[in-house]
Amino acid sequence: MSARILHLSGDFPDPFDDRKTQVIRRLIDLTGDSFHHEVVSINRVSPGLMGWRRMLGAVPIEVSSHPFAYGRALQYAAPARGLFHAAMLRRLGDWLAQWTVERGKPDLIVAHKLTIEGIAVSRASQLLGIPYALTLQGNTDCRILAARPDLKPEFARIWRSASAIFAFAPWTAQAVQGRLGKAGGSIHIVPCPMGEHEAAIAPRPGSRRFLSAFHLHAHRNKNLAAIASAMRILRGEARDVSCTIAGGGSERDLRACKSATRESPDFDFPGHLEGEALTRGMNESIALVLPSHRETFGLVFIEALFAGLPIIYPAGAAVDGYFSGRSFAMRVDARSPRSIAAAMRFAMDNEQRIKAELAEWQHSEDARRFMRPAIAKGFAEGLNAALRARSAQA
Repeated sequence: MSARILHLSGDFPDPFDDRKTQVIRRLIDLTGDSFHHEVVSINRVSPGLMGWRRMLGAVPIEVSSHPFAYGRALQYAAPARGLFHAAMLRRLGDWLAQWTVERGKPDLIVAHKLTIEGIAVSRASQLLGIPYALTLQGNTDCRILAARPDLKPEFARIWRSASAIFAFAPWTAQAVQGRLGKAGGSIHIVPCPMGEHEAAIAPRPGSRRFLSAFHLHAHRNKNLAAIASAMRILRGEARDVSCTIAGGGSERDLRACKSATRESPDFDFPGHLEGEALTRGMNESIALVLPSHRETFGLVFIEALFAGLPIIYPAGAAVDGYFSGRSFAMRVDARSPRSIAAAMRFAMDNEQRIKAELAEWQHSEDARRFMRPAIAKGFAEGLNAALRARSAQA
């Protein structure tokens, strides 16, 4: 009989919010033949007056939940801005343990962030006497670890007690280990899975345009102002090049982006592109320029590589750690327009060579690690490692 795995995730599309990222759902779908998965998808809501009174007393957390295709979609009342952060999540863990007892205990619980879901799952694990695993969300986890030094002892205990840990990129595990020390369980580097279309498209040299892709509302985090500064450096060298920003947003978002680029004619904003239109835009560009300040993984980087587009990515974020020594993946200091401009200059001057290397990589074993079969195998191996740890404890 398949092992029963219970997942707690705030990043899972559900009836309360179906716009959430697809990554965790894809991992579960890819391993559905090997495990019996059930999801509790959580959504924080602000408490009303009665909710605040409940929080100040030793009473169970206020929860409303509904069944959905993958398990249970849940709303829990907790204040914003990290107030009562750990206390409310421990109470959520109490609820999870009680709900689980009523349904029958799983073999393993997976918390899909260390610093949020991890607190609740650690609590439930203690009450139930079963092991847990963690996935790291580099952006959120690193931000909360930095913001909450008061909770470092609790985060360190959760980190050391996990039977297995998943990281979407090498930099994430390194960053957390740097703050919390050596992990107690095995660490598994498992990339985010793409959609079902994984066919590689041969790179095509000869473009005079860069591409960036993001929702326009996120332009500050995606570092559009630094991209614009880098473009001005190249323009000062008499480089004939432009940059397309592919992404949807409101009129207000568009005005903010144009302001960030100083209304430069070197930029165009065609709106949201997806599917074949985005793939074609990638294949017709010099490189993807996305030096974000914060990025857990950035699936668009991998999609770009398979569309024949070299990438310019931020050090210490996104896909950092996967492509050392690869000319088609250029690592930059997101704080430095000169670093970004240098990478763009290199991509222009060496386009033929780096796209030839990219074409070779697309059909390599290293590229296959980003495809769904390899990702499914890696995720399953990590889950089985956590389950073996349980057997060893027993």
